[in-house]
Amino acid sequence: MNFGLMLNEDEFRGSTMKARTKPTPKCLTIAGSDSGGGAGIQADLKTFAANGVYGTSAVTAITAQNTTGVQDILELPVTLIENQIDSVLTDIGTDAVKTGMLFSSEIIRAVVRKLSQYQIENIVVDPVMVAKGGDKLLHDEAIEALKTELIPIASVVTPNGPEATAITGINVVDVNSAKAAAVRLVEMGCKSAVVKGGHIDEGPATDIFYDGTSFYLFTTKRVNTLNTHGTGCTFASAIAAGVAKGMSTRNSVSQAKAFVTGSIRHDLKIGTGHGPLNHFHEYWKSDELEID
Repeated sequence: MNFGLMLNEDEFRGSTMKARTKPTPKCLTIAGSDSGGGAGIQADLKTFAANGVYGTSAVTAITAQNTTGVQDILELPVTLIENQIDSVLTDIGTDAVKTGMLFSSEIIRAVVRKLSQYQIENIVVDPVMVAKGGDKLLHDEAIEALKTELIPIASVVTPNGPEATAITGINVVDVNSAKAAAVRLVEMGCKSAVVKGGHIDEGPATDIFYDGTSFYLFTTKRVNTLNTHGTGCTFASAIAAGVAKGMSTRNSVSQAKAFVTGSIRHDLKIGTGHGPLNHFHEYWKSDELEID
């Protein structure tokens, strides 16, 4: 019986290496760990994978966390955070960086130093302040460092309404105030900003993107679900994935909005509180999961 051509290990390795003609896009997430898997580096790595990007990570804090809230937080030593970044960037490299939970001014400054040292240009900053359950994920003393040191080096900053209010001092309650907050963020030094509309109660879910010149509104119908844990992490990571693949920031925001919306619509029924998104809804097409 003829089973076709058989390759030995060296021949197989050579044939697969020849097939890889394009460099693999890569993203580094610098964020906290969510033991429940819905947010933080877990959500970031899932998002990178679902969007065709190889993900690496530098963990800033470990949380004991589930769908009901955050039970404990351990801030990691700055030297360990720096060493993780060094390990990734001296070997694997990255096409974009996404930052999430940085927790303290000391961590923020260390991350800024490292990103400047390696001359990272594509930086997506998710200014994580509060978890879905209301637990603080950023010390009050760190807000100033976020505003004066991290935001100025960002390619795009992605706050929700309350975060934009805390950073800019503008009370974000509607599209017009979200636009004003986006302008203020760019005035702080970042190249562009997205003020997310999920926390604005009225109307559809509209995210406002401002690139320093023009506004772009990305609107979707609201999904009636409690399972939105990790939405912000996922959105910022999807933007980073798009940028890593060579897309413009605006197009990356557009595809990130579509990805997050699909992930919410096909949410997972996990836990008793705010459940996670379904990052792999495009791949998990089974009757058992009841996915359309």
